[in-house]
Amino acid sequence: MRSRTRTNWLVMLLVVLGTLFILFPLYMTVTIALKNPEQMAQSVFAFPTTLHWENFASAIDMTNFFQSFRNSAIVTASTVILTLLSNSMVAYAIARNMEKRKFFKGLYYYFVSAMFIPFPIIMLPIVKLTSSLDMTNLLGLTLLHTVYGLAFNVFVYVGYIRSIPVALEEAAFVDGATTWGTFWKIIFPLMAPISATVGILTCLSTYNDFLLPLIIISDPAQYTLPLVQYVFQGQFNTDFNLAFASYLLALLPMIIIYLFAQKWIINGVTQGSVK
Repeated sequence: MRSRTRTNWLVMLLVVLGTLFILFPLYMTVTIALKNPEQMAQSVFAFPTTLHWENFASAIDMTNFFQSFRNSAIVTASTVILTLLSNSMVAYAIARNMEKRKFFKGLYYYFVSAMFIPFPIIMLPIVKLTSSLDMTNLLGLTLLHTVYGLAFNVFVYVGYIRSIPVALEEAAFVDGATTWGTFWKIIFPLMAPISATVGILTCLSTYNDFLLPLIIISDPAQYTLPLVQYVFQGQFNTDFNLAFASYLLALLPMIIIYLFAQKWIINGVTQGSVK
């Protein structure tokens, strides 16, 4: 006889509610972006009878979308590259020396403790420092994003590196490889799953960040996509139709990236946990 699997209706209900909780805001964003103010006044929740695609063209024009997207793309790509190169090397040095030297163990806990410091506490000193160093630009923003991600990324990287057998490095040293060569030819390729996870999470957080560019960037020509959304907010009212159309345009690249890259996030975390 075939065994019948019982349906867990409680779990099924929670999954349905969770799905609705995620999809409903997206539905509202799409419907509002495709309406005009008159349709908004009639019903906020109803799907528009007439689709106003011109909202997207107006949003692109008002936000200087392509310039802002270029700024966001430059900062995001540069941050991901710098993060993968620098944070992995820092984590490797800590992981292979923290059991031998107290300095590296203390450095590890120093980085981990930084995750518990709220950003508003260091916000004003950061503004003062970047202004004095003339770093209120995309370069300064990129460096700050790289540094701020160091604490979490070192925590993740160290746990993964310690799961890689030291015997691989010892064999490389016997063959005459240097520490530098061992890292780039053996360790770094083995870190591909966790590097993909770190890279994707860094990409999402950097692209969507609003507060750090708000306090750092001083030139409107260097505004990122989250910053230019302010253009729709007037002193007394907000053009919600154009604003939500702009939100969709800004969200679209990251949604596409996440849909294609979500397997790398899961793969990196699971491989790091079972090694």
